[in-house]
Amino acid sequence: MLDAGTPEADALLTDSTKLSAYIREILDENSAQDVLEIDIREKSSIADYMLVASGRSNRHVGALADYVLRGLKQAGFKDIGTEGQEGKDWVLVDAGDVILHVFRPEVRVFYNLEKIWSVPLPDGLRAIAEEAPADSNE
Repeated sequence: MLDAGTPEADALLTDSTKLSAYIREILDENSAQDVLEIDIREKSSIADYMLVASGRSNRHVGALADYVLRGLKQAGFKDIGTEGQEGKDWVLVDAGDVILHVFRPEVRVFYNLEKIWSVPLPDGLRAIAEEAPADSNE
């Protein structure tokens, strides 16, 4: 993890591409599944990138969000928004220019953010989507 005040950490505060890569690195180091980066710069003003990832269980979803929060705070981020830490089916981490959604796989398939942003569902989730009721993907 990066320490606040270093040139690398300072770059995260101003470069959303580096911030997204940093968050993906934390997710990869902690066994997040089906991590997907969606570039929304041309589609929305809410952020530059949206990251979507899956955890194996509620506990794993919560832990992934906690690892990212810890990494962001250590790098010097102060105002980080979070939602969903109680139930841990879906946890959102708002790092400003990068928004992270961490889901349990079944919940991710149900909400299908990938479809909303017009990107394909990762291969690892397609089997779950095929088993889901037809109206959950529409």
